[in-house]
Amino acid sequence: MIYEMTIQFRVTNITEGQAWYEGLFQRQPDFIPHEGFAEWEIIPGCWLQVAEGTPTPGNGPLRLGVTDIEAERGRMVNESGAEDFEIHSRKEVPAKWGTFSDPWGNRIGFFETLDKDEMNERIEMVLKK
Repeated sequence: MIYEMTIQFRVTNITEGQAWYEGLFQRQPDFIPHEGFAEWEIIPGCWLQVAEGTPTPGNGPLRLGVTDIEAERGRMVNESGAEDFEIHSRKEVPAKWGTFSDPWGNRIGFFETLDKDEMNERIEMVLKK
């Protein structure tokens, strides 16, 4: 039985990396077990670990569900210096999505579910846990 997950991204400087991811998540890490390492619980049971080390080119993308992809794209471009990215959609896919990179080349994506009732049900489910 799988009950939790983690993904790890590496950054060349943990101080800069931690600050960048604090901007992405708009909060401090949930856990710093030792020097050179920080973790955020993104949603219950889903953790992102940021570790100092050699980044893996093209790592990811880690896709994060958001309620307004255009607003989040604007926030990341304006506040974190992320490159502007295209938002994609296809009529057979019930979501919009886009991908960008952190300053170390780790790929991150946002997606927005187009069915707002479904999105709100998922948000309620996560908040109950």
